Amino acid sequence: MATKKYTVTLPEELAEEIRSEVGPGGFSAYVTRAIERQREQDRLGELVAWMQEEGGPLTEEELAAAEAELREAGQHFAEPRAAAGDDLPLAG
Repeated sequence: MATKKYTVTLPEELAEEIRSEVGPGGFSAYVTRAIERQREQDRLGELVAWMQEEGGPLTEEELAAAEAELREAGQHFAEPRAAAGDDLPLAG
């Protein structure tokens, strides 16, 4: 992917805090990842809005069922790692 240098204005304390955490050469990569994640969140929000327009909002029952399924899936995937003693978060 081609890159181009941009100038942005950030709160000084925030920029210095991040720079101290990522080191001298990691600031641009950190900011790039943060912007990419924000764009993903924006797109997901647009998808949810579109889906609600098309199918209407979820009922309380549908929301409860989805939350229960999410909890069950989380437990399912946590069990093998816990059994193996692997409690480190996944990279990403």
